[in-house]
Amino acid sequence: MAIVSLLTAGTPAQRDNPLRENAPLTILQINDVYSTTPVDGMGGLARIATLKQQVKAQGRTPLLMIAGDFLSSSVESTVFKGEQMVAALNAAGLDLATLGNHEFDFGIDVLLKRMAEAKWEWVISNVLDNATGKPIGGAAPYVVRTFGPLKLGVIGLCLTTEGLTRDKLERIRLVDPQEAAAMYLPMLKNERVDVIVALTHLSFAEDRALAERFPEIDVIVGGHEHFPITATENRTLISKAGSDAKYVARIDISRRDSGPVERFYELIPITSAIADEPRTAAVVESYESRLGAELSVAVGSTRVPLDAVSTRLRVSESNIGNLVADAMRANVDAEAAITNAGGIRGDRVYPPGPLLRRTLIEMSPFGNVVCKLALPGRVILAALNYGVSKLPQAAGQFPQISGLTMRVDIAAAAGDRVRDVRVGGSALDPDKTYTVAIADYMLNGGDGYTMFAGQRVLTTPENGDTMVTALEKYVTARPEVAPAVEGRIKITP
Repeated sequence: MAIVSLLTAGTPAQRDNPLRENAPLTILQINDVYSTTPVDGMGGLARIATLKQQVKAQGRTPLLMIAGDFLSSSVESTVFKGEQMVAALNAAGLDLATLGNHEFDFGIDVLLKRMAEAKWEWVISNVLDNATGKPIGGAAPYVVRTFGPLKLGVIGLCLTTEGLTRDKLERIRLVDPQEAAAMYLPMLKNERVDVIVALTHLSFAEDRALAERFPEIDVIVGGHEHFPITATENRTLISKAGSDAKYVARIDISRRDSGPVERFYELIPITSAIADEPRTAAVVESYESRLGAELSVAVGSTRVPLDAVSTRLRVSESNIGNLVADAMRANVDAEAAITNAGGIRGDRVYPPGPLLRRTLIEMSPFGNVVCKLALPGRVILAALNYGVSKLPQAAGQFPQISGLTMRVDIAAAAGDRVRDVRVGGSALDPDKTYTVAIADYMLNGGDGYTMFAGQRVLTTPENGDTMVTALEKYVTARPEVAPAVEGRIKITP
């Protein structure tokens, strides 16, 4: 297998290839899009709309696809519950979508409403409505479309391991992605399609395993990772276009007679060189203006930069992780706090200075609630061991902590890496009960934290403050904050 991360357009040889020039289908891929507007000068759905129009004006047939994670999380989604994303993607001309784990953040009822508002086609092969036994929201389990001489078949697969808490699973059934593929790929073959595309929101490892088992898949248009990836696994092209529409993966597909499928890949930076498409821009601006002045109020100040870069936040102690965990612990007056790093968003370094309400929501956009639990020390140890079990790989489950210190022996077996845990300066007692602040997301088993099930809950989700409210209270109560990396988590090789 070859893996290449690309930040440039395709080579001149690719662009001049006659097969590419005559390709009947051009896939335009985006995934993990949390903002309708540009982020750090790149992206923006109005530019995506222009790009699609430009490709069409060149005489091509563009198919704009999104590989999940767009209804949440962002400042705007906290307010509008993803309505703004559907409206903007409708205007931009999205053609096909599948679900990501964050489509479930606001619950099944909101998801069904957003699915109904969408003008594009949903393809969802492995998320079933328990009431009907069919794909959720009336989605198609697979899609067949014809582009000139080319007959395309698409399946849609969502990961089943993240973001789906027990309360959501009461109404839906998740089918293993490979089992769903094994069910629907023969149906596509019976339809005599020329090209098979899997539109997925899976981890890269799961995409590779899918390609290994099902070599008949020509292209995996994937999401979940937030950086561009193009890879080949056997004969299957795997593409991930980063996040926030900063890049579009363009994949031109051609096939001559019964010969092999030809795929031409190009990663297109979405910069200010691409003008906003007016109708999409107007939709985006209408939602931006509705956010109102409240989000622009400064609720506090930070004396130091706050590091929310996910690749660091999900593998090590972070000053913003300490800030969030401290705010949670203070909010419910607990002895300790544990929060999954994946719940802290932004993926950037916030500069010193005023902290706007918008910024706090951007840092903690999911609407999760701070809960207080009474936990035996052994459950705390189990949670910490689980949290670091994927190191050195970055993972949303990585624990950011308060009131605790620990040492992590990364060379030890997963599940037994945590050493020297101290609570309030004293050694952790496995049989002693401690009060611990966690988010309701983790209480409900989110990110795989199953050890909290059945434990005594002192502050319930119904009675607690949201994470962003707790953060705002903490910041507002101080002249300024200046969190530091203090050695709460020491990782040894």
